Amino acid sequence: MKIAIGCDHAGYELKAYLKSHLGDHTYFDKGTDGPDSVDYPDHAHAVASSVEQKEAELGILICGSANGVCMTANKHQGIRAAIAWQPEIAELARQHNNANVICLPARFLSNEEALKIARSYLDAEFEGGRHARRVGKIACA
Repeated sequence: MKIAIGCDHAGYELKAYLKSHLGDHTYFDKGTDGPDSVDYPDHAHAVASSVEQKEAELGILICGSANGVCMTANKHQGIRAAIAWQPEIAELARQHNNANVICLPARFLSNEEALKIARSYLDAEFEGGRHARRVGKIACA
């Protein structure tokens, strides 16, 4: 699977951990790679654009609370980003909401918890049906 992944300074260690433990995927790493303060929208826009333009199939964004990257990614018309703090939330975001970007709160998850969440998200599939009708009503345009 092709995955766009990005983070701010609060998430760079978790990003590296996920990339090394999620398995054999192609990653489009949109940064950042160190503890120096960066602006999360720069990386969130890069991941969202990668998914929106179909360079990547799905995206993973990480920041301290996941709120900033989620808000930023959802400004893109073709993106449905969801914050997940438990595997079941991530799975439902994909199954029911066809989320194409998952956002993880690095300051509130252990590496192991984040890995379980990311795997649940990547393994889930959109169920369609009644959910497709609802997802079709999300966009404003």
